[in-house]
Amino acid sequence: MDAPTTTSGENGIAGGGGWFTPHKAPPTPPPGGDQETAEGRRPAVVRPVGRPTREGTARPTSDAPATRPTPAAPVEQPAQAPPSSPPIPEPAAAFEPSRPTAASTEPERVPPQRSAPPIAEEASPDALAVRGTMAEIGPVADKVTSYFYALLFVRHPELRPMFPPAMDTQRDRLLKALLTAAEHIDNKPVLVEYLQNLGRGHRKYGTRPEHYPAVGECLIGALSKYASDIWNPEIEAAWVRAYTTISQVMIDAAAADELRAPAWWHAEIVSHDLRTPDVAVVTVRPDQPYPFLAGQYTSVETPWWPRVWRHYSFASAPRSDGLLTFHVKAVPAGWVSNALVHRARPGDVIRLGPPTGSMTVDHTTDSGLLCLGGGTGIAPIKALVEDVAEHGLRRQVEVFYGARTDHDLYDIDTMLRLQQSHPWLSVRAIIDQLAHLQLPDAIREYGPWNEYDAYVSGPPGMIRSGVHALRDIGIPSNRIRHDSVEELIVVGN
Repeated sequence: MDAPTTTSGENGIAGGGGWFTPHKAPPTPPPGGDQETAEGRRPAVVRPVGRPTREGTARPTSDAPATRPTPAAPVEQPAQAPPSSPPIPEPAAAFEPSRPTAASTEPERVPPQRSAPPIAEEASPDALAVRGTMAEIGPVADKVTSYFYALLFVRHPELRPMFPPAMDTQRDRLLKALLTAAEHIDNKPVLVEYLQNLGRGHRKYGTRPEHYPAVGECLIGALSKYASDIWNPEIEAAWVRAYTTISQVMIDAAAADELRAPAWWHAEIVSHDLRTPDVAVVTVRPDQPYPFLAGQYTSVETPWWPRVWRHYSFASAPRSDGLLTFHVKAVPAGWVSNALVHRARPGDVIRLGPPTGSMTVDHTTDSGLLCLGGGTGIAPIKALVEDVAEHGLRRQVEVFYGARTDHDLYDIDTMLRLQQSHPWLSVRAIIDQLAHLQLPDAIREYGPWNEYDAYVSGPPGMIRSGVHALRDIGIPSNRIRHDSVEELIVVGN
């Protein structure tokens, strides 16, 4: 359960049959219907490429030649870095699409989400019991994790094949995802959406309703051992109710999804473009129609690392030829990213999980789009621009494209071509090493953004600072969309 995503028709507690016994799956589906980045310093601004600002600041016109931007003169007072939000536990490898955590061997981009609404001020008794347990086990989290997996694999060895052979890639994602969901049990709007997406995503691991009780029993076993000083029947009952709610939401979502979509898609690589020594643009052809929306992401598994999945955003809007494109950056110890960048070739077949994420464009409004993309986080931003263009609306789209060096602006030529084709689009390059003005200051300098919806994609640190700056200049949380799971939960707090 790595960054949030999943839902269900019933949010109540499963009844009958003992601990964690799931309800019967719903008979009908509901109506309707990674990109990896290593976190680095926030980029500083470079001279913009685009139209004059509303306040008269001069910048090149959209029909200027598509040349690389040059650095702007440094400013005297660079912005103070906003405080970083505490990291939030991420999902598991076999029971959920894996996401990046601070301790993960392969940092990975987290799913796009809309900033969460505030949690109710009055916590329920169950929420208080859960949070008290979390505080108790915090100092011995590693031991809790080890004991949880030991219990799971000893008591239920049939579940071991669902996890990667090397558990160092698994880390504590599953347990932390469960704990995170339980801790936010009162925040139903965020929690349900998170869990529904997880339930749908877990289908690709072969997760079935009968697996959830085993996980729940081992969770209770690990918590009761390491929170023994405070553990009592009331706390245990609170955890049983919380986990039963969590598992039922995921089970219902998976059952509904099973009636309308496969658990995974096979996709053949048709082109592999190495843009830099560690960034590749990979295009694939799914074996059957793959419906998705611009701004969403999916999980990817390679043939070289079975049962190891990483998330990547789609780098284009849906195409008539059905092809899908991803931007992949190889990171140190990144099994999936290194395989896709350095080993994959046309003809190789990978697997794709279901599309997910809510960093999509609302085409019922004409609000402008303020898009902040750092590193390979430019991929979903490019998809959003194409989506706006295909809908034929002349709504303003302002893109800040960030990178550590000029060399890392691997897709700047594409963005400049889009700018030349669409007068409503403005692209500003942001390079960390060539100027002193950092991203939050750039946002403030080029505003105001009162009539814009904001989209943020990139490394967790950039997302945190970007969201902080956007809220600081008055953009409400419900108009900020981003691809960080941890940020989704943090904002909910």
